[in-house]
Order: sequence, then C-alpha cells, then structure tokens
Amino acid sequence: MYDYDLLVVGSANADLVIDVERRPTAGETVLGGDLAVHPGGKGANQAVAAARLGARTALLGRVGDDGHGRLLLDSLRAAGVDTAGVLVGGAPTGVALITVDPSGDNSIVVSPGANGRLAPRDVRAAAPLVHACPVVSTQLEIPLETVVEVVRNLAPGSRFVLNPSPPRPLPSEVLAACDPLIVNEHEARVILDDARLGEDPEDWAHLLLAEGPRSVVVTLGAQGALVCDGSGARRVPSVKVDAVDTTGAGDAFTAALAWKLGSGAALAEAAAYAARVGAAAVTKRGAQESYPTAEEVGAL
Repeated sequence: MYDYDLLVVGSANADLVIDVERRPTAGETVLGGDLAVHPGGKGANQAVAAARLGARTALLGRVGDDGHGRLLLDSLRAAGVDTAGVLVGGAPTGVALITVDPSGDNSIVVSPGANGRLAPRDVRAAAPLVHACPVVSTQLEIPLETVVEVVRNLAPGSRFVLNPSPPRPLPSEVLAACDPLIVNEHEARVILDDARLGEDPEDWAHLLLAEGPRSVVVTLGAQGALVCDGSGARRVPSVKVDAVDTTGAGDAFTAALAWKLGSGAALAEAAAYAARVGAAAVTKRGAQESYPTAEEVGAL
C-alpha cells in the first residue's frame, strides 16, 4: 500500500502577473494592469491541482527562506499537499514573470532561484518518499541531472510522467522511462528537431514514441489531446469553455492525467479526464487558484 497517490518533483515559483493589451516589441515599453502575485511553478502547480482533485499528493522541491517561499508553502498546505519534501533555503524563491493578453494567452520568463538548487543528492536523500508513490511526475524547471536522478531512484513498478517544459533535448535514459511523455507542439518540435516535423500531431506522437518513451501525449489546447502508445494513436476531445487565463492549465492537465493513470485508468481515459480538468482551469484567473475540485470537473 502506497502512502501517496502522486509525488511531484519540481519547481515552486511566485508568479508575478501583469495584464497587457499587447506584448512589447524590442526596445518598446507598454503599460499594463496592476501586478498580481500568485503561487505557481510547474511542480507546485501540479501538486496543488492533484490534491484539489482528491489525490494524496506530496511535493519534493525547494523554495527560498523569504516571503515568496512562505506564500508557496501556505498555498500547498491549504490544498492538502504534503510539504515534508519541500526544502527551504539556498537561494531566493523562483519567480515567473507572466504577461497575459486579452485573449487569455500568456508569455512567461522564469528565474529559477531555489529551483535550480534542487540537486540529485536531494532526490537520493528523499528515496523513502520517492518509493512511497506509485506515480512520480516531473518537469524541467529543475536541473536535468536532478530529473535523471529521479529516474534512477524510481521504485520497481512505479510510473514516471514527464512534461519537458521548458523543453530541451533529453537523454535516452529519461526518454525510456517516460510513461507518458507529455508535450505540446513547441515542446515536441524542440525534442524532435523542428526540421523533422510536419503539421500532423499524430506524426509527432509516433516520432516521439520512436525516441523511446512507453507512451506519448500531445496536448493540442482547445483541440484536446492525442495519446499514443504501442497500440496506436487516438484523439481525445476537449471541452468548450470561455478561456480567461491559460496560465497553469497544462500543469492541471498533467496532474490529473498522472493521478488517473496511478488509479488504474487507461491512457485515453486518463487524458479525457485531464482535458476536462484543464478546461475548467482556464475559466478562472491565476494558476493554483483556478484549479477545480473533482465536483467542479464533474459539473462541466
């Protein structure tokens, strides 16, 4: 019997968000709305999203000994996330600078801060926590060598989920462990090499699968997602909603997918549920504040 349903190993950032009519070009200054500070970071977002849905969730990460770090710890605990694995100190808390345009689309620049100090030795020290979870989910806002160490410390029979964001080439050891690898179009292009990609997401999925993952999920925004494993590829529709802010929606999708897979759902079934969770998340502002409960997902 596992102590948790999901372990997220990843980043925790303070999201500094400004609404803009349009993004500035090089050398240009534009005026925006009032600055809002929200708890975020892909790791913390995934942990909160899963906990809101009812998953027993833990986070292994690092924050600074500062106000932003306390904001993040408070948000995680309020959602029911176990924060025993969140280390404090070593650098300021990571910060994401986010601009949101009138359509709800966002652009993000991340200062990793303490996230960049989450080291392989921290994963080794947390081996009992890693082994207490049937599913471990990571992203790339922490050092790649730390992600490699997660793969090396997985318990036999556990499942490894990776959203390679921000994207970079991945070692074969990491790719081979992914079940699934979750990417959007931009991430797929970086991992595969842009020149190899046409316009068909099913082709991207098959090319990615050939790189070594056991399964692949390509997220397609309002068009839903595409899942692919050894049995073939299948489209998963999205839910039509009025998008207000897409910040963190991909993290909600990943968290929901990872949790459902751990509970025994098939890949397509888990992705369909995750698409509903992601759709619910874009109807509210912010990342963690926008994440739905299981009841809210059921009402869509």
